[in-house]
Amino acid sequence: MCRHVGYLGPARTLHELIYGGDHSLEHQTYAPRMTQGNLLNADGFGVGWYGEAPEPIRFRRAQPLWTDQSFREIAGAVRASCAVAAVRSATSGFPVDESCAQPFRAGARLFSHNGKVTGFGGIEGKLRELAGDLADIPDARAPVDSALLFALAARHWREGGGLGDGLAAVVQAITGLAPGRYNLLAADGTALAATTWGDSLFVRESPDAITLASEPLDDGPGWRAVPDRSLVTAAPAAGVQITPL
Repeated sequence: MCRHVGYLGPARTLHELIYGGDHSLEHQTYAPRMTQGNLLNADGFGVGWYGEAPEPIRFRRAQPLWTDQSFREIAGAVRASCAVAAVRSATSGFPVDESCAQPFRAGARLFSHNGKVTGFGGIEGKLRELAGDLADIPDARAPVDSALLFALAARHWREGGGLGDGLAAVVQAITGLAPGRYNLLAADGTALAATTWGDSLFVRESPDAITLASEPLDDGPGWRAVPDRSLVTAAPAAGVQITPL
């Protein structure tokens, strides 16, 4: 169910992040190695990155990543020191629409959900109640289950919660309501955070860079699996911290 990647470190091109490696994010759109229940992630893609603007910039489409040759060219000309990218496999019942492509954005934060809310229709009302007013968060109104998880995270961030604390609060809330897969990923331009709950996540850390990915992007050394039901927080000074959820 979908694949995503987050990067924090020295500026690199989006092309390196998304197309680099024998098992790149692009490769995972048509040949994922660790997916559950789907063979393709061809229902849209998106990338968000941090530049000179106060908010991250995004590029999203409702088509397969491998079909967008114009974006491939653009990606080679854009450099970023922090980025989140995702490819989508739409859950049955939700549209293939650009508004559903992630990452979502709330102010300076980016958010991606790899997974699904089982029995979403039965708890949608409760999630909307928990999320509160969505008027100032356009992406939280997208017609997909992930949008309300994003709304919950945005509410915690708005109330002063940290990047990772917001994701942990979402997992705690949603797992009390419905089973599902809740691998979440977020960035704020200076840090990354992620959760594992029912799907794979890997981290690779070097002295100056951190990459989080649903699957290793190549067969090189340094990738390590994050245990299921964990919270990952990553920042240059603190490095990578993994704690149980």
